[in-house]
Amino acid sequence: MTTNMRLSCMASALLLSSVLTAHAAELKPGDQINAGNLAQRLDDTFEGTRIGDMLTDRMQTLIREEGLKINLKASEPITLGKDYMAATRANAGKATFNPNTRQVEGWVAGMPFPDVQENDPHAAEKLIWNHHYAQPNKNVMDYPKFAYLFIDPKSGLERKQEWRFLRYQMKGRLGVDNPVEGDGSIFTKTLLYATYPSDIRGLGLFTIRYDSPKLEDSWAYVKSVRRTRRLSGGTWMDPIGGTDQLSDDIEIFNAHPSWYPEYKLLGKRKLLVVANSTTTPWNAKAKGNAEFPIVDLDNAPHWNPNDGWEPRDVWVVEAVTPPEHPYGKKVMYMDTQFPRFYQAEAYDRKGQFWKWMNYHLKTITLADGDTAIASAAGFTLDYQRRHGTVFILGEGTTMNTPGITADNVNLRELEKVAR
Repeated sequence: MTTNMRLSCMASALLLSSVLTAHAAELKPGDQINAGNLAQRLDDTFEGTRIGDMLTDRMQTLIREEGLKINLKASEPITLGKDYMAATRANAGKATFNPNTRQVEGWVAGMPFPDVQENDPHAAEKLIWNHHYAQPNKNVMDYPKFAYLFIDPKSGLERKQEWRFLRYQMKGRLGVDNPVEGDGSIFTKTLLYATYPSDIRGLGLFTIRYDSPKLEDSWAYVKSVRRTRRLSGGTWMDPIGGTDQLSDDIEIFNAHPSWYPEYKLLGKRKLLVVANSTTTPWNAKAKGNAEFPIVDLDNAPHWNPNDGWEPRDVWVVEAVTPPEHPYGKKVMYMDTQFPRFYQAEAYDRKGQFWKWMNYHLKTITLADGDTAIASAAGFTLDYQRRHGTVFILGEGTTMNTPGITADNVNLRELEKVAR
């Protein structure tokens, strides 16, 4: 190649680079990414990172084809609860993962593995155990009132149900002298039941989850015969009522780690997520679609979120399901700072995309001045059945609610509500 030809090639490359640079822009909080501008926005940046690198392939498809809109907001630091972090520091190094049993040994409280490394061959398992043992909820996860919205992409909101979720942690308790209540065999006790409308009031489950691979014990109250019925241990992967959500989909992942045969760490990346929700989820004083500002109920497909999205570093974990599970696999996106999932993609047994799950988190202040992380909303969207269920948090969420004890979480409470 002659000198003139080299100079000509260099000039062309510089020209192309300058053209691309001229077209790329640094976006600002309040800018929106939508179907009309996605192609132009992919090479733009936000807080220094390329937009295309912060959207999964699935998110890009949903923006182009399903009306998903991403409203950018400035990222905010997330401060975890003082008792949560104190327990994590105090117990660092005590927990070990046994690859032969796939169980964790020596865990006391806080995150069992606070410094997971990407090159660790057991990294994915350790991240899932962090999520299982140490979601930053403190000792009681209490959603006294939340709504399930059933949404058809053509007609919009079909119906609304009101529910309660109450989970009491028996092990790994924070800010108390003894981190264990009882004999140590039970990990959590959970109530999940409907309160409205009256025809489904009492529909739900009381569940005991053990700190072992043993399948959980679950009971339901059957209103038609006014009797309690014990359910099989497989209820953890059954649908909740008539929703698009499995029990296993609560907060995106709700299973004992050993019930899944395999986890794979697919890497670490930056992702646009709702980590600090700013939209009012449920405005009980409003009427019609305005009652739920966090959902774009006015525009088809009527299930897209209204909120602010910010960059966060996430782990990408693939969970391979057991043969009896409805899904073939879940690909989930967990914050690298704390074990909570923002998004997940569920695939069927043929490997076809089935559902997209998208949770909006927010930090709340507890009665004792500490903090915890709650879900303001959760979107479970079934793109094969063309139907969506949206979880919306109501007022009164406290977490670590004063006065609630293990005795308050029992089958009698389910029967009381049903009657």
